Amino acid sequence: MPSIPDKGSAQDARYHRGMSTSSTNADPQELAKFSELAHKWWDPESEFRPLHQINPLRLEWIDQRAGVAGKRALDVGCGGGILADAMARRGAKVLGIDLASKPLKVAMLHALEAQTPNVEYREVATEALAAEQPGSFDIVTCMEMLEHVPDPSAIVRACATLARPGGWVFFSTLNRNPKSFLFAIVGAEYVLRLLPRGTHEYAKFIRPSELAHWAREAGLELADTSGLEYNPLTRRYWLSGDTSVNYMIGCRKPA
Repeated sequence: MPSIPDKGSAQDARYHRGMSTSSTNADPQELAKFSELAHKWWDPESEFRPLHQINPLRLEWIDQRAGVAGKRALDVGCGGGILADAMARRGAKVLGIDLASKPLKVAMLHALEAQTPNVEYREVATEALAAEQPGSFDIVTCMEMLEHVPDPSAIVRACATLARPGGWVFFSTLNRNPKSFLFAIVGAEYVLRLLPRGTHEYAKFIRPSELAHWAREAGLELADTSGLEYNPLTRRYWLSGDTSVNYMIGCRKPA
């Protein structure tokens, strides 16, 4: 059973992440981790079952705020395309990007097999796309990715750059506190086995105040927040005001 890192080690890890000198803001071990499971991405009973279960909730939350239909949307860190595919089916023109080749190929294959309209995928870094297409998207989503990269603040800045004036930017991640360690790592990975062991690293979890700070620094305005809760007895997820474990934030880029 893992032990919770002390406050200092979490802060040290966060400092060194911010000082990363890598030319690509990605962790090769994280990319490999998800690539190994790529063939299971669209199996709702696999390790990706939680993503399939929460996807309708987060899609509805995004749609209620940004109005997905008819919009140009970008899904950053799209993986196998669960959210990108859903936004396309709701009427958006969607681009999904990732740096993990195998999940992207799975996303492309699924789009072909399911004949999903108006969705395409590219293997490109978020920062590179921001330099190439600034201000191009009505909606930018970045779900369950920030806690897997060396410098999450750089992703937040790139997402802000990619959004058009007046557009929406949505993030979801995990809070960093003892409760989230207990629920998201000990509970989800070791006890309930909802996720493979090693999926998350506690020191990389992000407090809402930190994410809000990065968003403001990137020129975004915080518009809404929501927590995501899970009942292991009923195996049901729901949205709530409790952001102590999983949470989402919605931001607007000033017009």
